[in-house]
Amino acid sequence: MAIIQLGEVATWYDEQGDGEPVVLLHGGFVDSRMFVPALPVLDGLRVITVDRRGHGHTPDVHGPLSYDVMADDMIAFLEKAVGGPAHLVGHSDGANVAMIVAMRRPDLVQRLVLISGNFRHDGLVPGVLDGFAEAVPYLGARYGEVSPDGQEHFPVVVDKLLRMARSEPNLTEDDLGRIASRTLVMSGDDDAVTLEHTIALYRAIPESELAVVPGTSHLLVMEKPEPVYRAILDFLTTNPTQTRQPIRRAR
Repeated sequence: MAIIQLGEVATWYDEQGDGEPVVLLHGGFVDSRMFVPALPVLDGLRVITVDRRGHGHTPDVHGPLSYDVMADDMIAFLEKAVGGPAHLVGHSDGANVAMIVAMRRPDLVQRLVLISGNFRHDGLVPGVLDGFAEAVPYLGARYGEVSPDGQEHFPVVVDKLLRMARSEPNLTEDDLGRIASRTLVMSGDDDAVTLEHTIALYRAIPESELAVVPGTSHLLVMEKPEPVYRAILDFLTTNPTQTRQPIRRAR
């Protein structure tokens, strides 16, 4: 475990294992502890977990949150802590940050995994953010276990995240077309991101593959971690299958 100063943000991160670097980007309202089930599966890789500003062990800073700001943080992290390009695996808000990094700095991204991400804010199921209040007490206590800001600061972070999620991101299919990395798009079949939006995300990224995990929700990484992370490991460590009847991938 270590702390690296990225501008005004004292950013916490941890590393385990050797091999090609893969950075795991957690979702909103939670932190890198969500990836504990991934660590034994992603054996043979240099697995790096990092808590973004206002999440987990990394303190909040003054001002609003945005995906652009968090992408800037991640670019600085890849340059200073990782020391070069890495695979990026992002869930939810982490996926949104990862796709922006891949568009801005393709030189820093090898393969890309986007789990339950949305490139437009209207890609979420209508009303899904309205039910978030039910989870706040549990998530606030969890936040308070590690946050240097203390549990009492959690409502401030929640307000920032909800404001962001209701108005961002605002990317287009043309924007996504700039992603050069081979990409795996994943979602649950009952996700908080609509299936139609997930398919649009998949179709807009040139070198992309799609996996919809049956019987799961937006929290598929917690509900079926073994098959989810096995699929990710396979994607990160093997070459694409040469399909026998390509249509979308036909040259």
